[in-house]
Amino acid sequence: MLVKKADEIKSSEITDENLVLNRRNFIRGAILTATTLGTGWLYRSLTSSGKQPLQTTQTIDNIEAPAPGTATLLPTDTPTSFQDITNYNNFYEFSTEKEAVAYVAKDFVSRPWTVTVEGLCRKPKTYDIDELERLWKPEERIYRHRCVEAWSMVIPWVGFPLANLLKDVEPLSNANYVEFITVVDPKQMRNQRRSDVLDWPYREGLRMDEALHPLTILSTGLYGKTLLPQNGAPIRLVVPWKYGFKGAKSIVSIRLVEEQPRTTWSDANSREYGFYSNVNPNVNHPRWSQATERRIGEFGRRDTLMFNGYAEQVAHLYAGMDLRKSY
Repeated sequence: MLVKKADEIKSSEITDENLVLNRRNFIRGAILTATTLGTGWLYRSLTSSGKQPLQTTQTIDNIEAPAPGTATLLPTDTPTSFQDITNYNNFYEFSTEKEAVAYVAKDFVSRPWTVTVEGLCRKPKTYDIDELERLWKPEERIYRHRCVEAWSMVIPWVGFPLANLLKDVEPLSNANYVEFITVVDPKQMRNQRRSDVLDWPYREGLRMDEALHPLTILSTGLYGKTLLPQNGAPIRLVVPWKYGFKGAKSIVSIRLVEEQPRTTWSDANSREYGFYSNVNPNVNHPRWSQATERRIGEFGRRDTLMFNGYAEQVAHLYAGMDLRKSY
């Protein structure tokens, strides 16, 4: 993990852009065409039903590269290339094919945009996306990203702590959970026109102490650039110790609630996708091992870390819970 504010990044710490981007030239094709260990019960049902959507595997190669000076190296993790992060995505609203999302989503319009924060709070408010970035100056957060499908990345997010937003609306004492609701826009998101993908809108949730944790952010960019549609533009949730599907994308509403909220993947298949879904190498997914992962842009596999490597920061949140029940 690395947390830096923009004005704290020294030139001596900057990773040369070419070192990050050019290393993909030899391995990108081989790695990204490999079959994932699984894509979940829903995706399996889609691919076996004969109702697959029109797909494309065309990548977006003309995305403007990030300017130098936007990422710093971690001791053990090299940031995944900008091209891989922006061309290998799970975003079912657009497509169930990872390498098709960027192409399908390329014309998605994410401004103007507002986010409403309401529910059990003293000062409910609707924020304009640009207002959010003015209120809380974005910071660089280089986090490991672990998908439930056993692949991973290292992503230089840009964002601000979710706690800043929640404290601004002053939660009531009985606000125990935070619910995230994402946009419904079938004109722009073609899979929302279908009844056999997921129930829309996409919903996620966190316990209040998870939401207030300083590692939890709302991201509005990556690699120093504005967030692209395929990565959840204009604003998405990032909780680095949880599996990636917990990171709701294109958020339009945040609600503070008393009871644990329903979440989309738990509704679709509660046996495989639970509410907490903390990264845990000791608890296998019902259909594959979670002990190792495939880092995009690398050969071979690496061991998965408890809480995705953030145990020191977050393990106390789950004291007394049976960690064998990650799902």
